[in-house]
Amino acid sequence: MKNIWEELPAGFTALAPMEGVTDVIFRQVIARAGRPDVFFTEFTNVSSFASERGRESALERLMVAPTDSPIIVQIWGKNPEHFAELAGALDELGFDGLDINMGCPDRHVNAAGGGAAMIRTPELAVECLRRARAATELPVSVKTRLGYTAVEEYRDWLPKILAEKPAALTVHLRTRKEMSKVPAHFELIPEVVGLVRKYSPETKLIVNGDIKDLAGVQELRTQYPQVDGYMIGRGVFGNPYCFTKHTPTREELMELLKYHLDLFDEMDAGLRSKRAQALSEGVDVPVRGLAFDPLKHYFKIYVSGFPGAAELRARMMECKNTAEVRRVLADFGD
Repeated sequence: MKNIWEELPAGFTALAPMEGVTDVIFRQVIARAGRPDVFFTEFTNVSSFASERGRESALERLMVAPTDSPIIVQIWGKNPEHFAELAGALDELGFDGLDINMGCPDRHVNAAGGGAAMIRTPELAVECLRRARAATELPVSVKTRLGYTAVEEYRDWLPKILAEKPAALTVHLRTRKEMSKVPAHFELIPEVVGLVRKYSPETKLIVNGDIKDLAGVQELRTQYPQVDGYMIGRGVFGNPYCFTKHTPTREELMELLKYHLDLFDEMDAGLRSKRAQALSEGVDVPVRGLAFDPLKHYFKIYVSGFPGAAELRARMMECKNTAEVRRVLADFGD
């Protein structure tokens, strides 16, 4: 199969994998506002996929839209056999690459041995990577941090991963302990570049952390042209058009919000229909759609920075479904 990392332009942009954010709906929203060169999914637990009880939910997280391409699926866990099982199922699901999360700082993920906790278990991390790669035709990459506790851990940690020749390596330029409480360590980029060149020169290096928009990408490209790609995460919360030079108007943000609501309703109806059909065929599944409350996490992206935004957002947060949100927006427009 093709290696998508070889086809991306120099200095490519990527939307970071963010749990509860970069689902199939929001990726379509960003594609309409101004897409990056490559998308990442939110991350899927390999052990959930391996269990009969969790597989349906995992497969729903692995849904892709036509506008997603190229798209990298991100997975996490600590069981090598489960990594192999999920990796083996991905080739037919429309993904262009497989990324292993070795950097998530969430305490629940870390307590389960996944995410950034893998920095503390490098032998297990390598075994999971090897088992995943052996089970799939997709190029396998890794996303990690500089270290778990201390910044200098990258000098021992990154060579262990690079020795496995991942197709790409994304480095969030902070430690797990630092979370996002300190500035990203851009000053360490030259040393990280040096490690990649020494241990795996064919690996594409992507940097992440404190990159808010295309202007930030261009500034870093000027300073560090040896970096292959630049990943934006929280920047989308400040501006969903962050992969472009465009500054959206309030009207454009409202239209983008309505598009998000449309996509939510469409997917919700599709899931309800699918589950009702399964129930009619004797499969014991609850006939339910998407949970509405997680949608509220996105409201501030669209409703912020203009007169009356706080009041409007407060009213939207009281809503119980998209129909109520639409009525609130209509009243505000009047």
